[in-house]
Amino acid sequence: MRVPVLAAITPTGELVVGAVRHTPMLILSGRAHPYEGYSQREATLLLRAVLSLGVETLVVTNAAGGLDPEYEPGDVMLITDHINLSGDNPLLGPNLERFGPRFPPMTDAYDPALRDAALASAERTGVGLRRGVYLMLSGPSYETRAEMRMLRTLGGDAVGMSTAHEVIVARHAGVRVLGFSLVTNKATDDVETGASHEEVIEMGRIGARRLVTLLGDLLPQLA
Repeated sequence: MRVPVLAAITPTGELVVGAVRHTPMLILSGRAHPYEGYSQREATLLLRAVLSLGVETLVVTNAAGGLDPEYEPGDVMLITDHINLSGDNPLLGPNLERFGPRFPPMTDAYDPALRDAALASAERTGVGLRRGVYLMLSGPSYETRAEMRMLRTLGGDAVGMSTAHEVIVARHAGVRVLGFSLVTNKATDDVETGASHEEVIEMGRIGARRLVTLLGDLLPQLA
């Protein structure tokens, strides 16, 4: 069996098998976060399992704080690259030779052709799409003001607690990757108060509606 697209979209903890306009999909609706006490190797076990079915393209989504001062809660960012500052890597330990090489390259981790397709879908659907670098920390605490300044200086446009380890696993297996961040809060050092979990959830719903519109047009183009 060849499954052209796997999309991780919502945080409800389900595995959904179906199709979008006749394009077969496996949807990992939710993820195990390393901050829950798992190593990144453990947190990507289910992803490894579905990749072994022959998935050719992975679409990842996340909720993130906007480090770029121009970003507003509810924005959708197309991930152009990532910086892994989580302190872990899912490839630590014995290499899984049947999946990929010991030292996989991560240049162009987010496929340029898929990004072009996403931009074309954004134009067709009228969904505004930011473009930027996603930065992963371990969490679960949110960032201090000094950390926000540091992360922005390092080149991050959005910050979160997931995704980079999943992308590493997918690229290790030779799977193409496309990624989106839903900006749920401003993560700039001039914010009056820090982010709350409730704020992240609410703004995530707003961004999710935009992302679903975009993906409805985009996913059938990826087969």
